[in-house]
Amino acid sequence: MNSLSSYEHDIHAVDAGYVRPLLAAIHLIVDEGRVAIVDSGSNASVQPVLEALAALDLSPEAVDYLILTHIHLDHAGGAGSLMRRLPNARLLVHPRGVAHMVDPSRLVAGVSAVYGVTAVSKLYGEVLPIAERRIIPATHGLRVELAGRELLCLDTPGHARHHISVYDRRSSSFFTGDIFGLSYRELDRDGRQFIFPTTTPVQFDPVAMHASLDLLLSHSPQVMYLTHYSQLRDVAAKALRLHELIDEHVCIARRAKAAGSQRQTTIRAGLQELLLAEAERFGCGLPTAQVLELFATDLDLNAQGLDVWLDSRAG
Repeated sequence: MNSLSSYEHDIHAVDAGYVRPLLAAIHLIVDEGRVAIVDSGSNASVQPVLEALAALDLSPEAVDYLILTHIHLDHAGGAGSLMRRLPNARLLVHPRGVAHMVDPSRLVAGVSAVYGVTAVSKLYGEVLPIAERRIIPATHGLRVELAGRELLCLDTPGHARHHISVYDRRSSSFFTGDIFGLSYRELDRDGRQFIFPTTTPVQFDPVAMHASLDLLLSHSPQVMYLTHYSQLRDVAAKALRLHELIDEHVCIARRAKAAGSQRQTTIRAGLQELLLAEAERFGCGLPTAQVLELFATDLDLNAQGLDVWLDSRAG
């Protein structure tokens, strides 16, 4: 897959250039020369987005909306920098995320407390603020038009309480951020696509995640566009497997509840076992070491998220 991939209904995916190729996608929806961009990636993603627009014979002035599925920095860290290059764009973000886009200092501080100031600065650079007058709170059910093409914003918590998904009625597809899991293209096999949940800290909520998946499916979408990584088909079957895998994540966490200081390590070991079993069941064909390398960060984050979730409830 090249850095710019084009699909039906004038939908395009730009590789965000985040950590490694084919890890994070930024999506462009184009209609009659107008553009909506879904997620911004990091500051390093700004240039690839501008180059993608140029490759499609579009200017930065053609962008009407930058839509953030949520404000985790791999999705939103470059929003301030990108908005400065898009003079006509309005930012759509969950109401819970508005204040963090106007003043990202608390968001950056929270991430830095976990991963360290140096690591966050290296990965994301300076997270720039966005003027509040340019922001539209993406409330549940908000509809915006892109050259007459309706985009519907739905509140879809479970991965984060500030998460939305965007339904494009014309293509019968959703742009799902992280609520519909991870599907890395390296694991594709005979036209089939692998799926795995993401339970990133600090707001994982399995009950809400199940409900959000059901809400998405109620619109009978034909295609999902995931940030990690882009077009996903066979939607109903993938949703069913996600439901099952979410429950298995929860079971792994509950079994590790009494592990004391080793709880997170125990959870991660259980998730690694689950991932490898799922890859074998799927028949992905990759060596074990490569599967673990592709999912190394995700296993860490999923384990952290489940560990936080155990502390947030009775378990």
